[in-house]
Amino acid sequence: MRLSASARAEKSSLDDEAGGMSVLDLPELALECILERLPPAGLCSMAGVCTSLRERCVSDHLWEKHMKQKWGRVIGPAAYREWQRHLASRKDLGSCKQGKPKWFMRLLSMFWPSSWSTPKADPINNSKQRSSPPVNSIMSWYLALETGKFWFPAQVFNRENGDVGFMLSCYDASLSYDPGTDAFQVRYPSHGRRAIATESGVPWERLRAPPFDTSPHDLHISDCLNDVRPGDHIEIQWRKNKEFPYGWWYGVVGHLKSCDGNENYCRCHNSDTVVLEFHQYTPGSRWRSTAVNRKERREEGNEADGFYGGIRKLYNNEEICRWKRLWPTEVVESHYLQY
Repeated sequence: MRLSASARAEKSSLDDEAGGMSVLDLPELALECILERLPPAGLCSMAGVCTSLRERCVSDHLWEKHMKQKWGRVIGPAAYREWQRHLASRKDLGSCKQGKPKWFMRLLSMFWPSSWSTPKADPINNSKQRSSPPVNSIMSWYLALETGKFWFPAQVFNRENGDVGFMLSCYDASLSYDPGTDAFQVRYPSHGRRAIATESGVPWERLRAPPFDTSPHDLHISDCLNDVRPGDHIEIQWRKNKEFPYGWWYGVVGHLKSCDGNENYCRCHNSDTVVLEFHQYTPGSRWRSTAVNRKERREEGNEADGFYGGIRKLYNNEEICRWKRLWPTEVVESHYLQY
């Protein structure tokens, strides 16, 4: 491979230390294969060796895989926008030409002090240079998430420690990772007279990226109502009143009262009325079922029973199984419903 003057000098220095041969002597493809197999901590350690390896190890294409594998299930477009706002809001961000911002160097020193905090020798200029990845890179974002210094938006199943009033629901919240416990701290926004609620120790299994890139206060325009039929699994937006955000609640499509449920004679899918059932509530509960108009694309409800918004049909068996794993051990009484 063709090396720059700086890289050749570094290679010579590494060769001297290694007794004749270094990793930079490997063919380009072989070196790339090695780097692709390194875990995040390994990439950080390797990047601390020299400038030439650092340029390779901070590459976005190496970190995209790690970001997707660990964070892909909870990170969505809203989290990325929050990261960009986070970068833009730092008063000491400065220019890239002026060096890395102090806040970012503190973040790196907390997680990988040996690799990134120690200045590295520059064999060309005989000086010391501090190593750090580009601030606006996938590696930087990964490290910010991994250290828990960055709060990001996501959704939480069965909020507030699985409060019975939130069973089989999913709400927007702000999250921060705790690397010590491999769990999350969660802040739920205040609404109406409800103060900010917090929760700690939330496991990965109760988190997801929002299915739609919209505000929790916005009505989701359903595009599946013509396809739903009895037995289908769905999520529906619901909120207690119009001051509050929507949460997503799990349910199934049921049969009309005029239908006996016989599949051979059922015509419920031809009706403009769609029955939705929530079996987590006791029979006879006002929350046990509701009906929506198949042709309407607007919010329905009242102050007593709350307001139902958009519907999304669950086509993915993995999503359905996740809801079933969250199923309460006992059916929920209607007076426990929150908000």
